[in-house]
Amino acid sequence: MRSYDRRSINVVTAAMVKELRERTGAGMMECKKALGETNGDMEKAVDYLREKGLAAAAKKASRIAAEGLVESYIHGGGRIGVLVEVNCETDFVAKTDAYKTLCRDIAMQIAASKPEYVRREEVPAEVIEKEKEILRNQALNEGKPEKIVDKMVEGRVEKYYKETCLLEQPFIKNPDVTVQQLLTEAVAKIGENISVRRFVRFELGEGLAKKQDDFAAEVMAEINK
Repeated sequence: MRSYDRRSINVVTAAMVKELRERTGAGMMECKKALGETNGDMEKAVDYLREKGLAAAAKKASRIAAEGLVESYIHGGGRIGVLVEVNCETDFVAKTDAYKTLCRDIAMQIAASKPEYVRREEVPAEVIEKEKEILRNQALNEGKPEKIVDKMVEGRVEKYYKETCLLEQPFIKNPDVTVQQLLTEAVAKIGENISVRRFVRFELGEGLAKKQDDFAAEVMAEINK
């Protein structure tokens, strides 16, 4: 990547703005301003836009998102099927390639990682209480001291959320970020509130006695082709 030094140039050039737009997806004026604010330093300009974008994304979270797409993903010749509703604010954004790709990635995430809920607030209280009871008994059966059991249970409940709630799962294409972080960055780039409303996942023969197949591994293999 090229680095630009403001001390050696008098103006922000079109080439600099173009490169920054390609790297961040931000608008032309935002890129020009970022380069000006960072004295033409490309890397600092990228960080500047990301920070501004994520802050703006937080503000957009309260805006109504009633447009969007119902995305589908079918894997393995019909062995796994996913439908997911991802909402945005305008029909215009819903038709863009970037938005369609995001929805596709979320559908594949659901196919591979088998979440049960979108967000932790949707998990019924009785489910969590039952999970806590099971986890507490596990810890005690492992011989853990009573005084640290509650802290262990708290940690294991957090792990449960990360495994069963879509937004808290590591993103399958980049495990360094969660699905929620993926959405937040998409909001910053696209400029609209985006939210996952609901999903349904079907797996052939689910609940029936059958040979166990690792469908999640198959989905990941397809993604990595």
